[in-house]
Amino acid sequence: MSIITFFSGSYCNDAAVLDKFMQKSGYPVVDDRMIMAEASRASGLSEKKIQGAFSAKTSIFNQFTHEKERSIAHLRLALAGMLDADNLIISGASSLLIPKNISHVLRVCLIADMKSRIANAQKQEQISEKEATVRIHKDDENMAAWVNTILGINDPWASSSYDIMIPTDKTGADESVQLISQHSESDVIQVTDASKQAISDFQLATKAGEALANAGHNVTTDAKNGTIFITINKNVLMLARLEEELKQIVEKIPGVKGVETSVGENFYQPDIYRKYDFQMPSKILLVDDEREFVQTLSERLIMRDMGSAVAYDGESALNMVNEEEPEVMILDLKMPGIDGIEVLRKVKASRPDIEVIILTGHGSEADREICMGLGAFAYLHKPVDIDLLSTTLKQANEKVRNKK
Repeated sequence: MSIITFFSGSYCNDAAVLDKFMQKSGYPVVDDRMIMAEASRASGLSEKKIQGAFSAKTSIFNQFTHEKERSIAHLRLALAGMLDADNLIISGASSLLIPKNISHVLRVCLIADMKSRIANAQKQEQISEKEATVRIHKDDENMAAWVNTILGINDPWASSSYDIMIPTDKTGADESVQLISQHSESDVIQVTDASKQAISDFQLATKAGEALANAGHNVTTDAKNGTIFITINKNVLMLARLEEELKQIVEKIPGVKGVETSVGENFYQPDIYRKYDFQMPSKILLVDDEREFVQTLSERLIMRDMGSAVAYDGESALNMVNEEEPEVMILDLKMPGIDGIEVLRKVKASRPDIEVIILTGHGSEADREICMGLGAFAYLHKPVDIDLLSTTLKQANEKVRNKK
């Protein structure tokens, strides 16, 4: 009646251990891929976006979109809905989302020393020692960031996070399975009324978390016997108004008997609470080599609840288009290196769904005709009225939204 979770470093022979334990126990396996698929199905977010939650890299737009936090909220909900099953194996990074107070969970960590992992990677992937080392370090960086986000610690392999730590370079798969089987039969991890209630609490907390994330909020939720506890971790000017808004959202969820709010330990840090407005442009890339102008423009847009990032030349802009996936661009024409027209041409060839607004102080009528012919959304001149620019941005953003 227990749940066994497997968390592993890459290239630690974890597949062999998991496969043998699955055969011995007969337990079905739920892995990250299955949890992501369910989270994607229920939320409408792509699996690619949800998978980004496991990456150490955070989008420069995330402070405005809360995309990573929303993905984690959907992963929690998907996982929570699977925990009613008896005798279950949960494999992967998602297993760390299960709260510690669900006591009938045996948490297993499989790890090996770096030398062994490098050798395994070389053999499995047919790559050099250097390539294997780089790949493993990247995997560990992602896992460290994930563990820090979920558990608040920096070490993915901290023994305090698991019930069993097995060094697979020193322990064979059969012996590892025997150890796990022995621990899984312990009375300590059998289902109790308290542990079943803990699952119910977790499921309710994840429903609240998803509802708040869908409303654009970035808070943490917990639950106990029908009461939802919401923690606000960033500073907000009108706290009482925010608390009331959060309560109104959560009180509508079936099974919620009460809602309590509090501020977390990071509330008094300089970072500011931002609610994500799904109707406002939040992934705007500003491209202009006039640094003071573009920084000021970015700040003015942020004051209007529009999230933006800045590139100072065409090459940097194209790199950011590939890495950050902006939805709207404001693009100057006259820049050193790759000019604005060439950037527009390349963007429309590789990312046609990005809407591009030309904002230039030196463009001609011929430039305007070229840009509009290449697919620019609008062609504006400096100095631009901020209200006109805001309206144009909203129209471009609406066009992007309608295409999704």
